[in-house]
Amino acid sequence: MDNHGYAGKHQRYECILAAGDWKWIRLQSGNAFALLKAFYDHEQDWLFGHFGYDLKQETEQVPSLLPDKTGFPDCYFFVPEHLLFVAGGQLLISSHSASPDRIIQEVLSMPRKQESACPPVTLVAGMDRSEYIQKVEALKAHIHRGDCYEINFCQEFSAGNVVIDPVQTYRRLAGISPNPFSVYYQLNELHLLCASPERFLQVDKGTLLSQPIKGTAPRNPGDAGIDAELAKSLRASSKERSENVMVVDLVRNDLSRVCEPGSVEVEELFGIYTFPQVHQMISTVKGKLRNGLKWIDAVEAGFPMGSMTGAPKKRVVELIEKYELTRRGIFSGAVGYCTPEGDADFNVVIRSIMYNAGSKHLSCLVGSGITWYADPAYEYEECLLKAAAIIKALG
Repeated sequence: MDNHGYAGKHQRYECILAAGDWKWIRLQSGNAFALLKAFYDHEQDWLFGHFGYDLKQETEQVPSLLPDKTGFPDCYFFVPEHLLFVAGGQLLISSHSASPDRIIQEVLSMPRKQESACPPVTLVAGMDRSEYIQKVEALKAHIHRGDCYEINFCQEFSAGNVVIDPVQTYRRLAGISPNPFSVYYQLNELHLLCASPERFLQVDKGTLLSQPIKGTAPRNPGDAGIDAELAKSLRASSKERSENVMVVDLVRNDLSRVCEPGSVEVEELFGIYTFPQVHQMISTVKGKLRNGLKWIDAVEAGFPMGSMTGAPKKRVVELIEKYELTRRGIFSGAVGYCTPEGDADFNVVIRSIMYNAGSKHLSCLVGSGITWYADPAYEYEECLLKAAAIIKALG
């Protein structure tokens, strides 16, 4: 996990490496949260892993019937054999590692792997532009009928029978789009190459913090004046602000289910943050976790995250299942960790490549928030904008 030097009052570590699944638990949706809670209560240790989007079968009682092309389990967590942190300019090695001195020597003596030439990967859209626009128009009809207010609609770009160097590809992606919640995550033959700018949930000494993203504008780094105007237009956009506030209300509702009454508040509304590829509108919501509840309860209460579903959550999850073409899997889930003391931090899995080295299938999903005011053609272009760094990283 690498925050690429983004400083902020909510950042703990610059980089974390967790390796070796000394103890682990692999779960499918059904009773996953309860079983994970029992595993954590037994271990009382650092856990690293992921929650897949299809845990919505458990939290929202909406079955997943779409084809699964990459094969990530719904939930996987492990106690690491080796645990390294970079913070304050220092490399810290946890007592999990039996021989810190040997690890230091191995790290220092390891030659930097040179990039080798890899054949470019051509991504194929799961739906063409006209089909995408038709589906967005159908979703707007649902909004007009009052079925929902806002829905995050995703499409897949994929490639079959491809061989990539996952680490090298991740390094290219992170170099093109260095974002604060980036993760390289390997589970046997499964690889997630994630350049996420979004935090799903942080638990810090009983304080919950969620930072949903809704609102995207392109960058023009070659012209500072135009770039500033693009950011200014994003802040002023009534369409983007309406999307953002709807998700903020949803997050407030989710947090209120596990927080002390009256403690949920919006720390920042409509904040504009600039990343290498795009400007983003980010809001920050926080609350105080009720006594007797743990980080897993907070994750369960807010899952799947509102920024990747919409409102009302159960209905839009049903519509996502109806209109999307492939199972999301780990995409729009969360990767992160918890500590022995009960703190935790999880990202939102977006701007990511999912690669199954066994089946040689590579997948990238991108989406945008659809409201009544959405222009389907613009939403399609926004999806391409979000996929641009991935397309470039793949050559």
